[in-house]
Amino acid sequence: MMTKHSQQQEFWCSVSEFIATVWQNDADAIVTDEAGQVRLPEPDDYLPLLRDALQEVTTESEAQQVLRHFRQRWFASLAAADLAQQLQLREMLTHISAAADAFIIAARDWLYPQLSERYGSPRDEQGNAQPLLIIGMGKLGGRELNFSSDIDLIFCYPEHGETDHPRKPIETNVFFTKLAQSLVGLLDTVTGDGRVFRVDLRLRPFGQSGPVVTSLAALENYYQEQGRDWERYAMVKARLIGAPAAYEQQLRQLLRPFIYRRYIDFSAIDALRKMKTLITQETRRQGVQNNIKLGPGGIREVEFIAQTFQLIRGGQQRQLQTASIYSAYQAIGELGLLPQATVKELMACYEFLRKVEHVLQQLNDEQTQTLPSDSERQARVARAFELSWQELTKQVQATMATVHRHFQGVIGDNDSDDEDAGPLQLLWQDMIEDDTALDVLHDAGLNKQRAQRVWISVSDLRQEVRKRGSGPRGRKAMAKLVPLLLQRSLQMADAEVVLERVFTVLRRIMSRTAYVELLVENAGAREQLIKLCRASSWITQHLANFPILLDELIDPQHLYELPELCDYPAIINDYMVRIPEQEDDLEAQMNALRQARQSCQLKIAAADISGALPLMKVSDHLSYLAEAIIEHVVHLAWQHLVARHGCPPGRSMEDTGLAVIAYGKLGGLELSYSSDLDLVFITDSDYQGETDGAKPLEVQQFYLRLAQRILHLFTTRTMIGVLYDVDMRLRPSGKAGLLVSRIETYANYLAEDAWTWELQALVRARAVFGSDKLREAFAQLRDAQLRRKRDQQELAESVVSMREKMREHNEQRDNESKARSSFDLKQGVGGITDIEFLVQYLVLRFSHDYPKLPRYSDNVRIIECAGELGIISTEQAQALIDVYIREREWLHQLALDDRGSLTHLPVEKERSIVQQAWRQWFA
Repeated sequence: MMTKHSQQQEFWCSVSEFIATVWQNDADAIVTDEAGQVRLPEPDDYLPLLRDALQEVTTESEAQQVLRHFRQRWFASLAAADLAQQLQLREMLTHISAAADAFIIAARDWLYPQLSERYGSPRDEQGNAQPLLIIGMGKLGGRELNFSSDIDLIFCYPEHGETDHPRKPIETNVFFTKLAQSLVGLLDTVTGDGRVFRVDLRLRPFGQSGPVVTSLAALENYYQEQGRDWERYAMVKARLIGAPAAYEQQLRQLLRPFIYRRYIDFSAIDALRKMKTLITQETRRQGVQNNIKLGPGGIREVEFIAQTFQLIRGGQQRQLQTASIYSAYQAIGELGLLPQATVKELMACYEFLRKVEHVLQQLNDEQTQTLPSDSERQARVARAFELSWQELTKQVQATMATVHRHFQGVIGDNDSDDEDAGPLQLLWQDMIEDDTALDVLHDAGLNKQRAQRVWISVSDLRQEVRKRGSGPRGRKAMAKLVPLLLQRSLQMADAEVVLERVFTVLRRIMSRTAYVELLVENAGAREQLIKLCRASSWITQHLANFPILLDELIDPQHLYELPELCDYPAIINDYMVRIPEQEDDLEAQMNALRQARQSCQLKIAAADISGALPLMKVSDHLSYLAEAIIEHVVHLAWQHLVARHGCPPGRSMEDTGLAVIAYGKLGGLELSYSSDLDLVFITDSDYQGETDGAKPLEVQQFYLRLAQRILHLFTTRTMIGVLYDVDMRLRPSGKAGLLVSRIETYANYLAEDAWTWELQALVRARAVFGSDKLREAFAQLRDAQLRRKRDQQELAESVVSMREKMREHNEQRDNESKARSSFDLKQGVGGITDIEFLVQYLVLRFSHDYPKLPRYSDNVRIIECAGELGIISTEQAQALIDVYIREREWLHQLALDDRGSLTHLPVEKERSIVQQAWRQWFA
């Protein structure tokens, strides 16, 4: 016949495998008195018992064994006392929390002198030894730790300094980092005896990416500048463990303004509601059912109700500033924030659910809050409550229904009209595990590899946002924006590329809250951002470099409406007249020009990627835009110079006497998005005399100053960047020549001193600014130089020689392209430059006999003209035009993707056409 004592043992072991295992290994683990009551230390006795046991311990492995031995005995005894109904829930929570405090303090105090012996002791300015301050968070902070809980800790120390080691002192933060890491190892390392506690440090500043230990000053700065809403909730429970009272007071003063607002803070309701929604989404996503902590009406909802009142009114009602849920509900009732009957009902529900939680964890010392699905465990849990499983689950369901009803009354439903990115919102939560994040992305349709890449991108961005403070408003906007961008981008086959580019823009605007909010509030702007970034790496970088362009995304119809080519001067003028009178200075004017160019280029690029513009039209728009800007720059430089020095004789704004000659891509109407401007300045002014201003200049000096001012306006880097890079090396005598040449001097240079390559460049030259008279003078000069009769053999040799020099210059690049089985569209044999050289050769050779040939400066019309004149066959002309346009389109697409000029496309057909033409003309 079983004795009462043996019956009790059988009951404990039948419910708890954990108790049975401990008893099997240690027959004296659970001690009872004659009445069968489990003998437990008083809460204040746990620490002295551990300190005594560690007194003679010298090695870390011995310390680990001692701590784990005590943990097994004490927690087996607590489980037995709990199952025997010997302890009320609040007493049980006090015992578990006191034991946890004891393990933490004893381990820290055992490690501290060992590290001090090796590294010296950290000292403050007064020479006092500094302690490692340990902040207990969550249920540990509230002294309400559950049976198999992990412990959330934050480590800090009083102030910066050094240890007092006589030879090799180390910095205070290094000492305390070593101490904290050793402490975690002592408690969390799994040995043959198990572990003491799982230690979670993710609640520290900056989470897993933050330092393990911070100073109190750094802690204060973090919560003032970086603290998140969820960290406010977490800090309600913060408590210093085993520290002098002065530090406890210092911590409270440090955290109070962050946690508790001086005003009634109703925004806490919405923030808590969203936090609860995310938890619900996570539990649903994981398929978690019957969870008495996280499910509707679970323990977390009881805690949320209390925290809602604490955060809303805690700044005005000091009695709400408590880490204990018992004290919080007592204050809620006394203040009349909830009826006393509701408070009593909620606390009864809380205690019942916490009791169930403990039994679930005492089965096998596992951290779980989920009701078991297997009949054997169900029977053991039911036996602990002396109920059938059906009766117990019915009581649990009724309890959770009661809690959820009260929760809805306080927190309410999230009936906000805001857009919702669903489970993807979880990806922006600081505490999300990698596995959970990958599951969310998998559910969104990504395979393992793609999910991994996307998660790395999101994690990196999230860490950058945390480290670059943008204030609570900016962080809140980013928390809304990123999931919405994810939701849209993940619908695309190239989601990883799209997100990488969109995040490039976000990195540049994350601290500029107005732009982030613009994208949050305007779905159309978000859609355009994704569309443009997806289409072009160049556009992505353009938006990142000039965030002011995001304003252009608000109205998609306006974004994709291009002006007529002749309207660009008026558009530039509109930007200039917007400058307020008080800001009518040079820098404001320079910035207005830069903003005008960038906005217009974005519109051209948007039309380009939408397929609304063929390449030739894109170049036309970019070229006409550049010409309009050149006109405004010259006029602006003229105004500033004339205001100081007066006008040259007979000159005015309408006839400045200056012409701007465009060479290269602008001259040939083939400008691209990132092209520089090849310019030459000429004048038909007489250099005799002076300007008529208060500070007169010689006329030649005036035009030199004018050219310098024009270059300054173009190339000075302001906060919005440069206007255009300008290359002046095609002027007479190159870098050694004057910035402005008289037209007669220019003509003489071309006739007598110019190299063949300079005449080749002249083929693509045209006047883009100047009076009609001066433009016509240049056109006649150009025509005369190109129509001169030349020796055919000598010309061919010069052109081929120059091309070979260019090839030698690019030889290394060509070798690299061959090694990668790629082709350089621009410089490769049979590429764009070969066509350009052929066109220039034809113009220089045949213009003497065919005056119509040099009429145009663009390659396509020159080739067409050569075909019409019979210089080359019409079939060859069309083939060369087709190749030229096709290669330019390929190059243009590479430029939009920021991929240089190398292509892996099959280009043999196009190359053979160009090579055949070269063999024909340069054999």
